[in-house]
Amino acid sequence: GPTGCGKTLLAQTLARFLNVPFAIADATALTEAGYVGEDVENILLKLIQAADFDVKKAETGIIYIDEVDKIARRADNPSITRDVSGEGVQQALLKILEGTVASVPPQGGRKHPHQEFLNIDTTDILFICGGAFAHLDKLIEKRIGHKGMGFAAEVKSKLEKDVGSVFAQVMPEDLLEYGLIPEFIGRLPVISAIHNLNRKDLVSILTTPKNALVKQYERFFRFDNVELVFAPESLDAIADKAIKLETGARGLRSIIEQSLINVMFELPSRNDVRKCVVTKETIEREVDPTLVTEAERILPEIDEESA
Repeated sequence: GPTGCGKTLLAQTLARFLNVPFAIADATALTEAGYVGEDVENILLKLIQAADFDVKKAETGIIYIDEVDKIARRADNPSITRDVSGEGVQQALLKILEGTVASVPPQGGRKHPHQEFLNIDTTDILFICGGAFAHLDKLIEKRIGHKGMGFAAEVKSKLEKDVGSVFAQVMPEDLLEYGLIPEFIGRLPVISAIHNLNRKDLVSILTTPKNALVKQYERFFRFDNVELVFAPESLDAIADKAIKLETGARGLRSIIEQSLINVMFELPSRNDVRKCVVTKETIEREVDPTLVTEAERILPEIDEESA
């Protein structure tokens, strides 16, 4: 699925509901054994640590390997130099994904012969591999015959295009062309696509959760005794801007922050502002929000002598 659509959050929520140990590993940090970087066994160590070093409990856990698209093979032809952070990592992951008894150094780092190892059976561990897979949609569209050029080209705006619906038609040969090796694809039998977040989804993310961004900023402004109001059309504008920037839900905070940053610096030095209104123009034209003021309250001077 595309960036900022909730792949990692889905895996975290799944683990929380099942009440099993959960670990996130970053595929970009992994290298083949013997090279600078993390060995694949370090993924298992993270899971064991999440299970408080209870190996039996860890053997029924979930491991989410993020950014797995970044370990795709660099080129089709094998070069003189080894691809230690790409195809080499895929090959190193094969045995762990299939199910094996792996030896994990309890302190992490490199293996050496004079240390004890934790033995963990990976057969019942659920491995979920996720990534944005940039430009994979182009390979799929090429295979299924979508026109990309000429008068018959299907032209869609960023607001209309849903990469997830293209990803839903992915076949193993597309992933093979992308740079994943056949053995790696074969060990991940279930492939699912997450759709782009549309305007309605993003507005819901902005307003609905307990710690929603809009609620956070409203609370933040309340510290200065200012009521922050988001006009309904401003929320749509924030969502549309995030879709155009292709940042997904992750980009919402930066869009709001960019709109309010000048006001947030100004408010502590003013005590005549009572309301701050964010409109559609605030987001689209990048103008400052509307400030509603009242006559500055004159604080009564305290007579120190009478006190």
